[in-house]
Amino acid sequence: MMGHPVNLLHGTVLSNKLYFSDFPKLFKQIRYAHTGKFAKFLEFNGAPLPLQGSGDITNHVANLFNHKIYFSNGGELNGIPHIQTLREFPREELFGKVVMVRFDSNILVKRECDLKNESDSNAVYTIKYLHKAGANVILVSDWNMNIPEHHTDSVTDFLSEVLQIQIVPLHAMYFKKQAKMNSHEKENIHLLENLSNFKEEVANSLEFSRILSSGVDIFVNDSFSNCHKVLASTVGVTRFCYACIAGFHFEERLDQLKNLAEASTKPYVAIIGGGNLYDKAASFQFLASRCQVFVFVGMMSFQVMHALGVSIPCDLVDHQAVNEALDIVRLAQDRNVQLLYPKDFWCQKKSDPKQMQLFRSHGILDDWVPVDLGPVSLDEIDSTLRTCKKIIWIGPVKFDYSSEYTNGASKLARILDKLGQNNCEITVVGTMASKLVRQEKSSLSFINIIEDASVVWEFLKGRKLPGVMAVDRGYPFEINWSSIYSDPTQSLVVDIGSGNGLFLLEMARRRQDLNFLGLEINEKHVLRCQDSIHQYGIKNGYFVATNATSTFRSIVSTYPGQLVLVSIQCPNPDFNKPEHRWRMLQRSLIEAVVDLLAPNGKIYLQSDVEAVAIRMKEQFLRYGKSKLDLEYGQSEWLEENPFGVRSDWEKHVLERQAPMYRMMFSKSSGT
Repeated sequence: MMGHPVNLLHGTVLSNKLYFSDFPKLFKQIRYAHTGKFAKFLEFNGAPLPLQGSGDITNHVANLFNHKIYFSNGGELNGIPHIQTLREFPREELFGKVVMVRFDSNILVKRECDLKNESDSNAVYTIKYLHKAGANVILVSDWNMNIPEHHTDSVTDFLSEVLQIQIVPLHAMYFKKQAKMNSHEKENIHLLENLSNFKEEVANSLEFSRILSSGVDIFVNDSFSNCHKVLASTVGVTRFCYACIAGFHFEERLDQLKNLAEASTKPYVAIIGGGNLYDKAASFQFLASRCQVFVFVGMMSFQVMHALGVSIPCDLVDHQAVNEALDIVRLAQDRNVQLLYPKDFWCQKKSDPKQMQLFRSHGILDDWVPVDLGPVSLDEIDSTLRTCKKIIWIGPVKFDYSSEYTNGASKLARILDKLGQNNCEITVVGTMASKLVRQEKSSLSFINIIEDASVVWEFLKGRKLPGVMAVDRGYPFEINWSSIYSDPTQSLVVDIGSGNGLFLLEMARRRQDLNFLGLEINEKHVLRCQDSIHQYGIKNGYFVATNATSTFRSIVSTYPGQLVLVSIQCPNPDFNKPEHRWRMLQRSLIEAVVDLLAPNGKIYLQSDVEAVAIRMKEQFLRYGKSKLDLEYGQSEWLEENPFGVRSDWEKHVLERQAPMYRMMFSKSSGT
């Protein structure tokens, strides 16, 4: 046995008499101030965000994330987990790293990139922030190949102008990481080839994903408009990068999406345009659970009118969606949701398109087709919306036939603009509706705009968004340590993968001078452990249901005391294979543990599977930032458990006289 571990219960970690109480304070609030051509920055939750002042980056980003949205069930919303974001990611961890940004070409590769627009500004700011943090940035996206100015070199020049940073095209699908780069290379940002040229992108080819992410350390997804698709550049590459996070634009859009589900503000009205009710019918379960009124303004309205028994021309009925329309009517009746459909239409004569005439909804004559909402319909909509406090408008005021004389959609946009000036919370979804609202919106009204209607419809249907699910998880709430520990300043011991909690509960019982935290992905285990905490009146123990692989940093970094010991005991070998996407021991977890551990703090690892133990040892040595040493140069496994408290699985292994493979790391005390 190498070294002589002394029982932790006697107050020391090892025989060199390093007491937990001797460790100095690690955590201090640091305030950064940056100056430059583009903006002035102050640190906001670990990421500097632009505030009021001169510069090309607008001032809205800091305010964008100042609000929090809470849901009554306290859990994940509609399949959307709390994810790791660039705003929360440690800025210092970006320096020198190769960071790939999947940007949205619909925002950055367009004729007018408006930095006064929140989406445009956030998309630009993601890239500038990474560049300013010292990351080696690689940009990747897809764009329309049929437009002459969308040649890669032209896109490179355009992005250089928008970002005010030199963009260098890479005529290859991978970036070979170099140990040393000259200063000129570091100043530039690289752009990979147009992904539209590669069918492997849409196929989410594993090999293509591996090549695409070659040499990349961190992946930043800032292409929200593609998050409902399974692409190599948004999903596949996450298998090969040690950290996968959301950019500022992605986070902003996701917050807006979550806000659509927040139902405490009432009356909540859904204005629903467009057609294709058959494919969108599943969305109405979600909407009916939150909204008090459905206002139909597009082709979908004829399906609802037909289901309600209103007489309309047969050619306006989508017979494929008859049952779905009847289901929506029944659903609205069951949930007490008011249905509002157009009472009149401007119609165009088929045989003479220049002729326009106003018809009641139930009196449209043959040879006439609706092209726009009538005045009675718009007045009724205006009257209904005056008392509401929250609105979502999704889908255009559009019919199968169109006329240059129609302006019903513009009038609806003006109605919303007035409501937006009176503190009504409004979200407009879809390209056409968003364009109209921007044209009609005054500076006094505030309206959330989401152009990506396909993403929103998928969300409303209750489907999981692949691009969101592929990003690393974060912990959704900041823990109130004072409410769970009698003394939150005591040194902290964290057991990652705490299982049924027997080890941590016994440790907490014996060592009242320490606080103990168990992080366990199995929620049932956590509930049972918390019951034991309450049953036995333990004031220095707590368990959290979470995937510690991606949430360790966000949870433990807020603890007011020192982190003095982290243990990982007998992780499931099936989840520790190198190819397993959600394996526990990933580089991001190891670096977080090393960063937050106090000087001279300990890391205890053990497994009954030698291959797993060897892999854990190798990983901590590789990604420990040269700050970890095996106790006493330990070259063999520790013979005994140094704490005198065994986990349930450890007892089981020893009872069948099988070996345990144990090791102890110590963090160096030097800077």
